Amino acid sequence: MLNFKPVTIEDKEAITAYTRSSNFLNCDFAFANMCSWRFLYNSEYTIEDGFLFIRFCLGMSTHLRHAYMFPIGTGDLKGALAKIEKDAVENKYLLRILSISPDAKKQMENILPDKYTFTANRNYFDYIYLREDLNSLRGKKFQPKRNHINKFKKKYSFSYKPITPDLVPECLKLEQKWMLANHAEKDTESLKYENRSMVFALNNFNRLDLTGGAIFIENEMVAFTYGSPINHFTFGIHVEKADIRFEGVFSVINQEFAARLPEQYRYINREEDLGIPGLRQSKLSWQPAILLEKNMAVEKVKD
Repeated sequence: MLNFKPVTIEDKEAITAYTRSSNFLNCDFAFANMCSWRFLYNSEYTIEDGFLFIRFCLGMSTHLRHAYMFPIGTGDLKGALAKIEKDAVENKYLLRILSISPDAKKQMENILPDKYTFTANRNYFDYIYLREDLNSLRGKKFQPKRNHINKFKKKYSFSYKPITPDLVPECLKLEQKWMLANHAEKDTESLKYENRSMVFALNNFNRLDLTGGAIFIENEMVAFTYGSPINHFTFGIHVEKADIRFEGVFSVINQEFAARLPEQYRYINREEDLGIPGLRQSKLSWQPAILLEKNMAVEKVKD
């Protein structure tokens, strides 16, 4: 049996030693996400035989309660998958492995052909963009975004500030304003979960290795965003909030933040759309370079 223990903020170095050196672009592998959402998913990890293993719970579902992430490491992947299978059997869990990218799926099919059935849910695909695209907004396809930004700049005199601990209270104030404006049309339970995750992240900003920025108009914060590295060439955006009374402000914070990211990050992962129509339309409008398919693997039923 694998010896799992709860993910805590003190485990950042141990976990990121594996995730940030990998080539996986999945937002699920960002340590800041694992840690700030642990209250909901009860995320656990262990490191054995050169692999990072992550186990978690999927909400309060009874038919899909426990699941595993694709193991990250080098060496005997077949052996690592066998360890996951054994852990599931010993704990009487249904064996399910989630967040499997096409590359990971190919590896599993090569070493264990005909063992798993793979299913993909479009709602959980990651939207991944070229940092340079979001920074420069060159070309005809980005003309609508440039128009929004130019209109905003003509109408408002604004400033950009990096998020530091002293700005956290203003971020939380804007988050409360955003929640009040959106609670009537969104799942209030999901908003509460997101708020809890955000409060934890903002109050542990430096310890989680987060980077963020904010837009101010007349000394009032009207938008903020933050994220963290997923791997050595991919940066994940975990949160983006804005006062929608200021038309174009989302486009502005998106570009301003991308312009300040180090060039080592070729890709920016803006996470999933969760099947929300407006969010899907918005994410597609930024012209993703990769729509990252993520699969769930379950063992095939034996005849």
